[in-house]
Amino acid sequence: MKNPVASNHDQISAKKLKAIFGGSIGNLVEWYDWYAYTAFAIYFSASFFPKGNPTVQLLNTAGIFALGFLMRPLGGYLFGRIADRIGRKQSMTLSVLLMSLGSLLIALIPTYQSIGIFAPVLLLTARLMQGLSVGGEYGVSATYLSEMASKNRRGFYSSFQYVTLIGGQLLALAIQLALQQLFLTEAEILAWGWRIPFIFGALLSLVALYLRKNLEETQAFENQAHVKPSRKGTLKELLKHPKAVMKVIGLTLGGTLAFYTYTTYMQKFLVNTVHLSKEQSTLMSFATLFIFACLQPVFGALSDRIGRKPLLISFGVLGTLGTVPLLTTLSQTSSQWQAFFLLMVALIIVSGYTSINAIVKAELFPAEIRALGVGLPYALTVAVFGGTAEYIALQFKDWGHESYYYWYITACIFLSLIVYVSMKDTRESSSLDRDQVK
Repeated sequence: MKNPVASNHDQISAKKLKAIFGGSIGNLVEWYDWYAYTAFAIYFSASFFPKGNPTVQLLNTAGIFALGFLMRPLGGYLFGRIADRIGRKQSMTLSVLLMSLGSLLIALIPTYQSIGIFAPVLLLTARLMQGLSVGGEYGVSATYLSEMASKNRRGFYSSFQYVTLIGGQLLALAIQLALQQLFLTEAEILAWGWRIPFIFGALLSLVALYLRKNLEETQAFENQAHVKPSRKGTLKELLKHPKAVMKVIGLTLGGTLAFYTYTTYMQKFLVNTVHLSKEQSTLMSFATLFIFACLQPVFGALSDRIGRKPLLISFGVLGTLGTVPLLTTLSQTSSQWQAFFLLMVALIIVSGYTSINAIVKAELFPAEIRALGVGLPYALTVAVFGGTAEYIALQFKDWGHESYYYWYITACIFLSLIVYVSMKDTRESSSLDRDQVK
């Protein structure tokens, strides 16, 4: 005879797994749209800016990438407020709709040769829309996954946010590889083939929209029904938690800079500095990112056993000591295998941050301001440091002092390390536990 308690427990677990899967796949689609821009920038930069120095064209494209990040704080505020006041599900659905519109616009913009200055202006408009969308995505999806996870597996389940975040980039790179290796010549990709991934992204967003419309709301949000609307998702309420806000900024500073260096910027670095071909760079980025994605649940599960703090400190120490030697050696290598090994070492180090940063931040805030508390300070920090990463790197290169960028990353990771050492382990003092008591 079945144990009714066990049966009910299994049913609840299956429901949570379904919700986490649905939320994660929607996250993948959202981030695919965001990363398609960076993956194909090496092809479409000449379409939107006057002909000239390839590094300058990439600088202009990276500048629009950075400006897109400036919209992320606004997105973190707007979508975080919606999530805390109306619901996590509604907020995630709206964000993916906005992202799809941005992708469709990029796919349809005429070139600079056709409409002149209006081409980069329209590109900027589309990127600002995407920045607004993705700015809200992180905080809301981090909150949703953290609230849906069971207590003893929060690190594991929330790590899937970065699995799907990286998965979005992998999907963009996979499409790029398919176009490069199977379907189009380089001239065809440069001329019009770069538009294909943006059309695909707009269509793929319909899948995410369906999944998110059928998600269940989290119990933690439902438990806040008695809380006054004036206390939900407001800046006034958020400012009652200044230490938590500063911790999010400190947690994010070094981690986001390292992440964007070894993921979105690395493809350009491998072409521009290591002098690999575009095809070699894409293939190496794909292989390393795939392994990186697989590592996230491993590190997340480890944090459920030993705590969040040891992983963060490991990233801080190894990142501070290893960034300059790793990037210096990588810039000087002529071996593809050595480049692969060095990049993989860097990504393993960064996994100490990426795998658990979402759950650490979610554990800092009460449910009524969690999405806003996670999303807004994170988006502000990413806009300043993550969004400008490749622009600063390319600018240092253009000035002939590329190694200065390596030291810049090191300094930022060290500042985060100070925060990691001084903070409590959130696994032991989680606000999510207080939600369950309510």
